[in-house]
Amino acid sequence: MDKQALLNEVILIARDASALILKYYEGEIAVDEKTDGSPVTAADRAADALIFPALEKLTPEIPIISEESFADGHNPDVSGGTFWLVDPLDGTKEYIRRNGDFTVNIGLVENFEPTLGVVLTPVDGRASAGFVGGGAFEEEADGTRTPISVREATPETLTVVASRSHRSPELEEYIETLKPAHSVSRGSALKFCLVARGEADVYPRTGPTCEWDTAAGHAVLNSAGGTMTAFDGTPFRYGKSGEKFLNGMFIAKGRNV
Repeated sequence: MDKQALLNEVILIARDASALILKYYEGEIAVDEKTDGSPVTAADRAADALIFPALEKLTPEIPIISEESFADGHNPDVSGGTFWLVDPLDGTKEYIRRNGDFTVNIGLVENFEPTLGVVLTPVDGRASAGFVGGGAFEEEADGTRTPISVREATPETLTVVASRSHRSPELEEYIETLKPAHSVSRGSALKFCLVARGEADVYPRTGPTCEWDTAAGHAVLNSAGGTMTAFDGTPFRYGKSGEKFLNGMFIAKGRNV
């Protein structure tokens, strides 16, 4: 299966998961707590239970790491460098607050780098998607697709987008050094999408994330002409299974930042 056909199938899987999440979103949201203290809902688990077997059927040869299955002990060997990273409901805190800033994230990693991704927002049905070498686009709920790309940053328009729920003194200090013209707060992987479609120029993250939080958005950003590195400028790679797939600090950006 070529990359475009694969991406089309992954978008459909993300849309099915999105529809399921919305059914839960319309009712009472019951919240449990994981062993690490982070919240989890029935929608997280239901979306995971839909996406996991769908990807297994689509690409049976590719291992899958998803947030919920990993929490339940599913930790396949990813030393070959090719695997799926899935966050069935990214931005659970935003979901609980009902502010719309939550997403379905499905990313493909090859040679330990994200190469294909879908970030879909259930509340409006918009999917940001792409694969490296094939460009990026946004697909609306009606199927309309519009190409997207990062923009050239200028001092007059420099826009920083940062986490709504995870702020820190280190983050605020870094943002201050950029002297941005505008600063925006958003939840979930939507921050990657703002940079990918040229509505923001840089997304810095100093707080903890896991690989399933970032892989899909990182892939979309790469496909749109952007880059993402560690704070020291070194490549941001995946497959850190020995560290429970924990990420370090990173900077996602468009051009000329």
